Amino acid sequence: MADALIEERAALMGIDMSQIDLDSVQLPPGEDFGIISDDDDLYQEDTLELDTGLGNIIIVDNLPVVPREKFDKLEGVVRKIYSQIGVIKDDGLWMPVDPDTQKTLGYCFIEYNTAQEAELAKEKTNGYKLDRSHIFAVSMFEDFDRFMRVPDEWAPPETKPYTPGENLQQWLTDEKARDQFVIRAGSDTEVLWNDARQLKPEPVHRRAFWTESFVQWSPLGTYLATVHRQGSAVWGGASTFNRLMRYAHPQVKLIDFSPSEKYLVTYSSHEPSNPRDPQRVVINIFDVRTGKIMRDFKGSADDFAVGGTGAVTGVSWPVFRWGGGRDDKYFARIGKSVVSVYETETFSLIDKKSLKVENVMDFNWSPTDPILALYVPELGGGNQPARVSLVQIPSKEELRQKNLFSVSDCKMYWQSNGDYLAVKVDRYTKTKKSTYTGFELFRIKERDIPIEVLELENKNDKIIAFAWEPKGHRFAVIHGDGPRPDVSFYSMRSGNNTGRVSKLTTLKGKQANFLFWSPAGRYIILAGLKNFNGQLEFYNVDELETMATAEHFMATDIEWDPTGRYVATAVTSVHEMENGFNIWSFNGKLLYRILKDHFFQFLWRPRPPSLLSPEKEEEIAKNLKKYSKKYEAEDQDVSMLLSEQDREKRKMLKDEWEKWVSRWKQMQEEEKLERQNLRDGEASDEEEEYEAKEVEVEELLDVSEEVLSFDYEE
Repeated sequence: MADALIEERAALMGIDMSQIDLDSVQLPPGEDFGIISDDDDLYQEDTLELDTGLGNIIIVDNLPVVPREKFDKLEGVVRKIYSQIGVIKDDGLWMPVDPDTQKTLGYCFIEYNTAQEAELAKEKTNGYKLDRSHIFAVSMFEDFDRFMRVPDEWAPPETKPYTPGENLQQWLTDEKARDQFVIRAGSDTEVLWNDARQLKPEPVHRRAFWTESFVQWSPLGTYLATVHRQGSAVWGGASTFNRLMRYAHPQVKLIDFSPSEKYLVTYSSHEPSNPRDPQRVVINIFDVRTGKIMRDFKGSADDFAVGGTGAVTGVSWPVFRWGGGRDDKYFARIGKSVVSVYETETFSLIDKKSLKVENVMDFNWSPTDPILALYVPELGGGNQPARVSLVQIPSKEELRQKNLFSVSDCKMYWQSNGDYLAVKVDRYTKTKKSTYTGFELFRIKERDIPIEVLELENKNDKIIAFAWEPKGHRFAVIHGDGPRPDVSFYSMRSGNNTGRVSKLTTLKGKQANFLFWSPAGRYIILAGLKNFNGQLEFYNVDELETMATAEHFMATDIEWDPTGRYVATAVTSVHEMENGFNIWSFNGKLLYRILKDHFFQFLWRPRPPSLLSPEKEEEIAKNLKKYSKKYEAEDQDVSMLLSEQDREKRKMLKDEWEKWVSRWKQMQEEEKLERQNLRDGEASDEEEEYEAKEVEVEELLDVSEEVLSFDYEE
């Protein structure tokens, strides 16, 4: 059947098949040989363009038409051009010849070892100018099948009747105001409600082999994304989780959503045919709703390494970082001495050129505004200091710059509202034998963006963790060199509101190496993971007091629910024992525990931002008792229901006990006559028929004889 298909295509294009060695055609890596995937019905619906195994062949058109005597020269030129891109197979370059004129037909076929090399050749040489009269037009061999299916006459597309889809935000209308989460354990993926009142999860949807590697919620919780060999897919709905769209990207490894879920970025890397060549990277940006590719990026792994070629080896994910707030208006990536900023209206560079920043090492977007924070390390052995710059997009105007001296390393942390930027700076001492750490704190929303310097009381303390309070003005730092470091809390507001940073408190000697703020602020978990084996301290920063201490032995992950009411701690399959998760209240009360073998993932379903204004939220907080009466009544009903369930359970156990006792009494009565016969007619069941008497019994324990001698003379 495959031979017939190839012959049919060859006839359509006027190709002499006798000149082609079909035995030399090899299937590219990743070909599934027609085996249907087990993950879902990906290929059961719709007509898809399947890989026919000819993706490593390109057609180069607009070549010079030359006679037989110039054939070798032309072939040598073409082979030289295309051998620089990839390995051409033996007998992998073929130029058809007109049998009547014995001249070439102006095009050739080139077969590479891999489809990735063929794609790269098309990308780099399509439009290549050989001379004034010959500009290459390069196509993939497989594209011709699609071209040949285009009808000769145009026909208007069929208009399908509108059918309303499911409400993808249905889960937000839950009457019990519960949150959902997804877990992966073994081959199963489950979506569940967190029913804390009932002290258990409630199933929503479960499917085996739903994904081949991992699942991921979109940032606003609308979609659940799955990853497969053929590409990625998104699912959603009230409870059935139907597939909404799929995104073809063979061997996809990583995915990333834009903040407003408009776009999906997919990433794959492919081994080159020549081991000395770098890995081939393919990145696609899809429109989430339509599934259309808006822009693709291809190149070597070095092209996408942080800082470009010669910097950190490997690719840092995400390659593209989204900025400009929730509008999905800009995305950027770092290159060699450049930051390339793209806008999504045309998916092209702003001003058609990248932002040149000599030796730029890192950058971060403000979470709410189109502002880039750039870090440039020291140059020239310290003659040119390191610096942090704030750049406005799209104008590329520098809003603020701070030079930093004797810097060994630098990390940037944005507060969630974009109000503050903390820059952690590791500096060399004068002897350059050690380093110490300080913070540069930028007040972004204030006039001229003032900067404060914060140094710890003990400058030599190692900074273990740093975290801003979400939507707040406080931050926490874990610092120290011993096995039990300290935890300090600071505020960007001082007591008299002078706008200076102030220290709130320091907690001495804590078993903590991670910080987890509640999404609503105010509460924080001081967690001791890894070497500390799952120590947990639930701390109220408003009151500066510990609410509870607990332990989840060997915990690997901690995640707050989006409302800040509950916390999940999990032990994933990196440990072989005690796999599963615990759900806690915000103040450290263990609500329930679920054990799952081969447990891989726990993810709360995100919620979109509140539609209420800050003023309305503040009003609700002030009148919370009035609003909470309804829920208190419901809680009381649930509590009564649980009490009733407990009573029913106890009554059932009591009934079972009484039935058991009654059954044994009946057996005793039935065997009474038999026992009486065994005792020679004496009734022995009644205790009062017997008398208890004390009887003394003499027992001879031992007898011994001894001969005694007497002295008669005395």
